[in-house]
Amino acid sequence: MTDATRNLLLYALIGLIGLLAPYLAPAFRVQMALLWMMILFALTWDLGGGQMGYNSFGNIVFFGIGCYVAAVVQRDLFFAVGGQPQATGDLATVSPLFNYFNGFAVGLALAVIIALAVAAALGSGILGLRGHYFAICTLGVGVAAGEIASGWDYIGAGSGMVAPIFPGGPGQNAIFFYYFFFALAAICFFTLKWLYGTRFGLAINAIRDDEDKAEAMGIHTTRYKTVAWCVAAFFLALAGGAFGHLNNFIDREVAFPGITFGVWMVLMAILGGQGTLWGPVIGATIFHATQELFWTYFIGWQRVALGLLIVVIVVFFPLGIMGWLRSRWPERFGETVDLEARTAPISLRETR
Repeated sequence: MTDATRNLLLYALIGLIGLLAPYLAPAFRVQMALLWMMILFALTWDLGGGQMGYNSFGNIVFFGIGCYVAAVVQRDLFFAVGGQPQATGDLATVSPLFNYFNGFAVGLALAVIIALAVAAALGSGILGLRGHYFAICTLGVGVAAGEIASGWDYIGAGSGMVAPIFPGGPGQNAIFFYYFFFALAAICFFTLKWLYGTRFGLAINAIRDDEDKAEAMGIHTTRYKTVAWCVAAFFLALAGGAFGHLNNFIDREVAFPGITFGVWMVLMAILGGQGTLWGPVIGATIFHATQELFWTYFIGWQRVALGLLIVVIVVFFPLGIMGWLRSRWPERFGETVDLEARTAPISLRETR
């Protein structure tokens, strides 16, 4: 069986499981929807942190922009203050289905536009920083965004705001958003898979390996870094808009959860293996499943258990699961192993 056939069968199996999962385990639809969102988190963070070598703690800003913009657009253009459809003659009709789904689509579109504009503006300014300076700066951007949201009355300030209610029966919103996140994660995965195989992927890998040499070779590093951040912002804004509607309530802690989602996206990519395509997927799946088990069976101690998990990740999996697997079985990852050199005496290898 060729690698292409094996990959095709793997994609088909994952797709089939993803399509049937809401009906095979209906009680866990929301948790499974969040799993696909976590996979998207890890993939988008790894685009900058793993593939490009720029560890960002500010990606959560684009998620928060998506949360607020999508909900505000739908509320102001398609729904009245009480969450009811606006009267005939306004922008929308009195149909709840029309109001909700058209408002949702318009809100997501505007959220993406604003997130891309913010990413381009911030990227051109702070992506000139390197190392821990960049990481600290992005952390400050995330904190500043949360403070702005908590003090802006138009979006509810510290009291938050309620997103329009999904116009369906009990459990229908979970099914809708499950498939939304499933499709979004799949699109993100294959988009990044394609990008990593182009000149763009080679350029950001060159930036990770040695940015000074990349600049000397004529690569416009700031341009590539900004584009990478914009790609992450695109998917995170869509995820944020959907999550705000799934949660039905948005405030600073929901939209800019730096100490949870903002940190978890980093940990999930590290756990699975930075700089790989499948690493963030594996890391997000294991992390989310473990976290749900902690919240179920270690109630009251769940954060302690999660802290211990973080320590285990950093200490025992510095290269991630994919890195560990590659070191154990390099030939399965397409790496050539010189068995003669590996088994030769040290003195012989030193003389070669």
